[in-house]
Amino acid sequence: MDAHPQPVVAPEELSKLEFDVFARACASRETFERISGRWGPLVLVGLHEGPMRFNELRRHVQGVSDKMLTQTLQGLERDGFVHRQAREGFPSRVDYSLTPLGTRTAVKLLELIEQLEGDMPHVLAARAAYDRTHSPR
Repeated sequence: MDAHPQPVVAPEELSKLEFDVFARACASRETFERISGRWGPLVLVGLHEGPMRFNELRRHVQGVSDKMLTQTLQGLERDGFVHRQAREGFPSRVDYSLTPLGTRTAVKLLELIEQLEGDMPHVLAARAAYDRTHSPR
């Protein structure tokens, strides 16, 4: 039995469906959680630099474990953001790259990252002010 059942809706009908990320049971919420979670955005942005092998990506995304990187890549591949290409030969080689959907998403994430990095002085100042007024006495 397939672990990931196929949609019961014909492909031409999928574009007519309505999605609401705020609805608990909506499929878009799972995808949103995947691309906005701890590792998904870093993997997408990392692959925006170009195709990478697993170990290259693991070194690039510092702190991710093999298990979490594997799970993240599988989820992103399942949702159509990442392409996995196994190459024949010895030793075997697997490359990961972004699909057009992955590229569009990575570009948006890069914009957010650039904004965040530019705003970090304000964030750090806000943290310091908060910590001064909310520190345990």
